[in-house]
Amino acid sequence: MTAGLPMTVADPSLPTRVRIHEVGARDGLQNEKTAVPTAVKAEFVRRLAAAGLDTVEATSFVHPKWVPQLADAEELFPLVRDLPVRLPVLVPNERGLDRALALGAREIAVFASATESFAKANLNRTVDEALALFAPTVTRAIEAGLKVRGYLSMCFGDPWEGAVPIEQVVRVTKALAEMGCDELSLGDTIGVATPGHVQALLTALNEAGVPTSRIAVHFHDTYGQALSNTLAALRHGVTTVDASAGGLGGCPYAKSATGNLATEDLVWMLDGLGIETGVDLAALTATSGWMAEQLGRPSPSRTVRALSHKE
Repeated sequence: MTAGLPMTVADPSLPTRVRIHEVGARDGLQNEKTAVPTAVKAEFVRRLAAAGLDTVEATSFVHPKWVPQLADAEELFPLVRDLPVRLPVLVPNERGLDRALALGAREIAVFASATESFAKANLNRTVDEALALFAPTVTRAIEAGLKVRGYLSMCFGDPWEGAVPIEQVVRVTKALAEMGCDELSLGDTIGVATPGHVQALLTALNEAGVPTSRIAVHFHDTYGQALSNTLAALRHGVTTVDASAGGLGGCPYAKSATGNLATEDLVWMLDGLGIETGVDLAALTATSGWMAEQLGRPSPSRTVRALSHKE
């Protein structure tokens, strides 16, 4: 990496620190055509933690029939659970919660949809039926002392329905908040959001009583808008951003969903803005380069490609 770059030019209107919620090991690898060996996944999580990421979403306790790439959750989690970082896991229902609790998970996430079409495709339920399914899972998790994150997909557009009304997203987000989710991750699942839309949704959520402090953002880079949308969210006061090392991932139920925002691209921007993340960009880039080798293809992250080329 060239010394002194990126040059730091701070913006006093932005947060001074951002927590990156790393999703590469779960959201990234679940979209691979073939299963990655468990030992490689565990090493990936370890390297991400060593690079300074304090939240690494480890795996998913979804039925293997639906996400076969993560069928080894029971084998993987014990290999990484003693790392000194937060290791949330995705659970779809109470059975998934039981599996996570049995292995000592301390944080879970549930996955809802803002649209009926995606709820049907992803969960085979209506939006309200899915929320009803999650309610006892969230309640039990809270009673067990776990932190609970609520993912909300299709917040900015849907491949079947097109534009998604902001009030529709607000309604489902509020339902997750009232259910007890500590954090609410707004997903641009097919990557169609633009900065003005991001600002409008965040404002509407605040007006509906959902504070910015409980909101995270999860952007995909389908149209090259992920960083500009992230910056819009930061200007609004959001301080938790989801990203995937090396830009891995998409969504197995939304064919137009391309890769997540690459963690390296996010860190490069935040470093340039003087925003603390605790992440060592060189170590993270090396980790994503290593993972790309395991997958047998180049990393889609622009920063990984640029820094690897320089070296």
